[in-house]
Amino acid sequence: MEKEVRMAQLGNMAQFSSQFSRLGDDYAFSRLTKDASLASYWESPMRVNGLSMVLCFSGEINLDIDLQPYSVGSDSVIIINTDRLLQVKHVDWDTLDAYILVISPEFIRDINIDVNILNTMRVPHSPAPIIKLDSTEMALMKSYFDVIHFNTVANPDDLYVRSISRCLIAAVVYQLLQFVRKHAPVSSADKPRSRRNNYVRDFLQMLHTYYRQERSVAFYADKLFISPKYLSMIMREVTGRSAAEWIDELVILEAKNLLRFSGKNIQQIAYDLNFTNQSSFGKYFKHLTGMSPTEFQRRS
Repeated sequence: MEKEVRMAQLGNMAQFSSQFSRLGDDYAFSRLTKDASLASYWESPMRVNGLSMVLCFSGEINLDIDLQPYSVGSDSVIIINTDRLLQVKHVDWDTLDAYILVISPEFIRDINIDVNILNTMRVPHSPAPIIKLDSTEMALMKSYFDVIHFNTVANPDDLYVRSISRCLIAAVVYQLLQFVRKHAPVSSADKPRSRRNNYVRDFLQMLHTYYRQERSVAFYADKLFISPKYLSMIMREVTGRSAAEWIDELVILEAKNLLRFSGKNIQQIAYDLNFTNQSSFGKYFKHLTGMSPTEFQRRS
């Protein structure tokens, strides 16, 4: 059974961390080392209601994100978008030294940064881009995280601490975007036009809002005031996949998640995903996965 972890609950991480700070429900910071095992805290699947960044100096973290395996090693940073399904599979606690920063969606919006732009910069197929950094870049990121932490600790009740944090976290996001651009460069032929980039961003944002209710490309195209054909074309050109493929992937990921962890029966899951009945859900699921929902549950 999965659990949802909201910002207010991340204070529980303090007991596992040698360094921990939190600014209300805006963000939480923690340092993970061999003396701060989170094995029991992350033993079951969860959804974290926030943008997560893990800066790994040494050791290794193996985890599943949206049921796909990822490995975060030394001198790398992983960026995990909000509401992804997470499960930590293995951690090399003997050598681990990592920082984790979780930022609420509301605070990100307050900063006025749309992190969905990460999905358009050579990492469109990944819900969690991993960027390998050199020693100078790691030192720079560490300094950002340290200042965010110390600002919160040193000024817990100060009038301007939130404004300072807003500027610092904006700098972190922009710096990560710069690293994405540097380490995964987009050729001039692949660079989308500004308007196309906006369509991609807006579509992905709407998709995460409506995918449980709407699977029609026409629905999203109508909200963007463009044709379904044009939406599919620009999604394929920019991300390598059509709008319908993006919709199907998100619906199937959620269906697999519900089948594995929700404890609901197939009819209830079909209802949750706005299928007319269990049969139509079964046909849709089998067409895209090659097995029925019942077969998937048995194998999981």
